[in-house]
Amino acid sequence: MKLPRDLSGPELARLLRAAGYEVTRQTGSHLRLTTEQQGEHHVTIPNHSPLKVGTLSGILNEISEHLGISRNELVERLLVH
Repeated sequence: MKLPRDLSGPELARLLRAAGYEVTRQTGSHLRLTTEQQGEHHVTIPNHSPLKVGTLSGILNEISEHLGISRNELVERLLVH
């Protein structure tokens, strides 16, 4: 599935709430999100608009690996309404 080219950091943080992630802190221009699902996991996303496609891809790969699902399945859960 093709990744969106216009997604901002805060929008991604909002979408990741559906996967159980919550913003735990903000340092400068980065947001730190944490989940307790399947063990504690932290991910840092830039508070930029828009996110670079490679950055977005890396974040989604890390989250999908932690959750034990494919990246495509994660993207569908988050972006397809």
